[in-house]
Amino acid sequence: MDYATLESLRTHHPAWRLLRSDHGPLVASFLHRVFVATNVRTVSAADLAESLEDELYVLRRQLDDDVFPKSALQYLNEWASPEKGWLRKFYRQDDDEPQFDLTPSTEKAIAWLATLAERGFVGTESRLLTLFELLKQMSEGSEADPAKRVAHLRKRRDELDAEIAQILRGDVPLLDDTALKDRFQQFTQLSRELLADFREVEHNFRLLDRRVRERIALWEGAKGALLEQIMGERDAISDSDQGRSFRAFWGFLMSSSRQEELTRMLDRVLALAPVMELKPDIRTRRVHYDWLEAGEHTQRMVAQLSQQLRRFLDDQVWLENRRIMDILHGVEAKALGLREQAPAGAFMDMADVAASIELPMERPLHTLSVKPDFAGMAVQVGDEHIDISALYNDQTVDLVRLAAHIHQALQVRSQITLHELTRLRPLQQGLAELVAYLHLGSETFTTVVDDTQDEPIEWVATARDGRSVQKQARLARIIFVRQG
Repeated sequence: MDYATLESLRTHHPAWRLLRSDHGPLVASFLHRVFVATNVRTVSAADLAESLEDELYVLRRQLDDDVFPKSALQYLNEWASPEKGWLRKFYRQDDDEPQFDLTPSTEKAIAWLATLAERGFVGTESRLLTLFELLKQMSEGSEADPAKRVAHLRKRRDELDAEIAQILRGDVPLLDDTALKDRFQQFTQLSRELLADFREVEHNFRLLDRRVRERIALWEGAKGALLEQIMGERDAISDSDQGRSFRAFWGFLMSSSRQEELTRMLDRVLALAPVMELKPDIRTRRVHYDWLEAGEHTQRMVAQLSQQLRRFLDDQVWLENRRIMDILHGVEAKALGLREQAPAGAFMDMADVAASIELPMERPLHTLSVKPDFAGMAVQVGDEHIDISALYNDQTVDLVRLAAHIHQALQVRSQITLHELTRLRPLQQGLAELVAYLHLGSETFTTVVDDTQDEPIEWVATARDGRSVQKQARLARIIFVRQG
């Protein structure tokens, strides 16, 4: 806030130039009505000129015919010039008609002008509570000591329990009319500021894209280093505090349950008598959809910038390849020109007449350096007292028996879980029988898998020493469903 900085802002900043302009009331009122009040992001030149022409016609009838001598399109081009900087004029990728959008500086000036109007009610309690809640979240969220975090949570739980007990006793605390007006006023102010922030986020992304294009145009080094810097800067803007905050906001708002919850709360709040006395803007009821529209426009703009940058890089590669081909054609032309009059002596050294190419599949496979010789080895007699009967005691799971058990269970009910099947008839062959149930569920019967709940499957197995051991397997809930 020193003199030199403020003097520079007064001279160069578009918002200050708008406030100093003789046509400032016209610019601010018209752009607020077209862009800010209706949350419109882009307007074609023809539509915007038509709206401004209607505005100028009304003002000329009220004031004087010579008060605004220029045409609407001339005023729009003047407002979009670098000297003014109040509008952004651009062309879409698939359209040759110019488009106009509001600049962040103009939106800041319009928002400041809106605060100059006298307000019949200025709330302070909700702001203090918001500040206190933010400090509380920062203090508790940065606490690394588990004991203190648990103490905070227990304190919060005790407060909730006390509030629940108070309500159950019939003492229901309600906000009075003043508190409702205070909080609703702060909500509308924050919602408008949030919409204005989106244009600044888009402006920052466009500035980044412009810097990247300038760097590509003036780059003279290796292409790999250029791409590394570009991708690093793209990641830097995405991983910055602004980028992470925008992703968190977008993920929170994209939830359908959050949208439905916001709609319900807005309908209920706008139906309150104290809020209706404030005569809120009609767009307040769908402010969360305005947030979605503005955020989606930002996402599309970032994707379009990325696509244009990739096309710009492809054009640079094509130009470089064309330059290489021009050099090769020049060498060929010079060689053909010297074919009849070759220079005397050795004028060029070549290491070889052809490139040495080694394909990966031409490489030999690994060969053993020492070949083992089993012919001279003596065969030793093994232990003849080993019980080999276990090799011949093959237990086969009876799939027919298990299928009959499932059919019998589904005759009296439409569905049954695998846990209930094993409880009605415990597993006799352990894990092999459990795998057989899973095989039947995938091949013979219709099953549904519920990943949200786990169920234990228990059976009794025999250990090597003959003892009975209780075993358990935890699987997602598997439900056998009766067909038809």
